[in-house]
Amino acid sequence: MIPAPCSPDIPSIRIETKGPVTTLVIDRPHVRNAIDARAADELAAAFRAFENDPDARVAVVCGRGGHFCAGGDLAAMVAKGCNPIREKGDGPLGISRLSLSKPVIAAISGYAVAGGLELALFCDIRIAEESAVLGFFNRRWGLPLCNGSTVRLPRIVGHGRAMEMILTGRPVSSDEALSYGLVTRVVRDGTVREEAEALAKEMAGFPFEGLMCDRQNAISQFAMDMDDALAHELKNAAEVFDDEQALEGARAFVSGKGRHGVFDGR
Repeated sequence: MIPAPCSPDIPSIRIETKGPVTTLVIDRPHVRNAIDARAADELAAAFRAFENDPDARVAVVCGRGGHFCAGGDLAAMVAKGCNPIREKGDGPLGISRLSLSKPVIAAISGYAVAGGLELALFCDIRIAEESAVLGFFNRRWGLPLCNGSTVRLPRIVGHGRAMEMILTGRPVSSDEALSYGLVTRVVRDGTVREEAEALAKEMAGFPFEGLMCDRQNAISQFAMDMDDALAHELKNAAEVFDDEQALEGARAFVSGKGRHGVFDGR
């Protein structure tokens, strides 16, 4: 067991930046990166800082010490004797009700369980290491999901598979998660942060207004019927097409760049 940090001044969430890529590191390895109230507040603040930073384009979330996140810190919850559920505000993990305009990638190692899986579901893309384990282990303790998973998971893997995961709480391997579409890539142990940051850098290199437009259209369409969703997509796309950046991209293609599926992020 990794010892707990000796000072309460040590942040639970570390923010590291490499150009347009922001990496949020959950730094509570002594509890497999379980989230207590302070960590939840720091996580929400870190995501808001990323959202409001004009130089930040893509975020990566990972955990220190071989695990992504083991969910809520139940020991802290019991010790304080409090119910972390609030009708308004950031919610138990801090990210429950956040809505970002920029993409986030989950770099999953070890356990991504209970609230940790909920955090992964908050992200747009999930990459997992070979030995990663995902699941709603909170099922065995009678604790309900409260960070959006009953909404997000069925939209990602389909209703039937989501119900089986939610109701049984069983562990799901990285390979099975890949077959579900729950994760989109499985990588060697010890490499997931590197792989996620490389993908984030690649995404950040694309003309960004078009990327954000497509991301937002794909998310917002869930609340619309088909006709409204198509009209919404066209309206937002038209605004980007009028932007000089999109015209510059079209000119680059006409001049011979990017042919035959070659992407260089420019």
